[in-house]
Amino acid sequence: MFGARKASKNVSATDTFIGEGTVVEGKIVTSASLRIEGTVVGDIECQGDVFIGEKAQVRSIIAARSVFAAGKIEGSVLTKGKLTITSKGRVDGDIVVGSLHVSEGGVLRGQCAMEQPRGGELRPAKEKPQKEKDAAKQASA
Repeated sequence: MFGARKASKNVSATDTFIGEGTVVEGKIVTSASLRIEGTVVGDIECQGDVFIGEKAQVRSIIAARSVFAAGKIEGSVLTKGKLTITSKGRVDGDIVVGSLHVSEGGVLRGQCAMEQPRGGELRPAKEKPQKEKDAAKQASA
């Protein structure tokens, strides 16, 4: 009745869809693309692309090939590729991206680092050593 589905090696296809009205809590790990129209609370590790729909709300650290944000993201975004924030998109958190596009009306609130990851890994920007923090604090006092 339902034919056997062959495993797809096409990472650009959306294999996982979280629909509007759906709430997911917990870590999501996927090798293909992910589309979110509902609510996700928990980290996302995606080897493909992550698409955040206009009504979606995501509280997460997102690590993906590329991220397209038309909804709201609270948390960090780490991409090897491009972070696109549409006119209705909002990102409240730090980002480390290969490239960035923010449409007029889109919001990015946080620190931004544009860099190519070494060895194909995504890592958050390094924090300043405590000595540098203390020196900056004393200088401003």
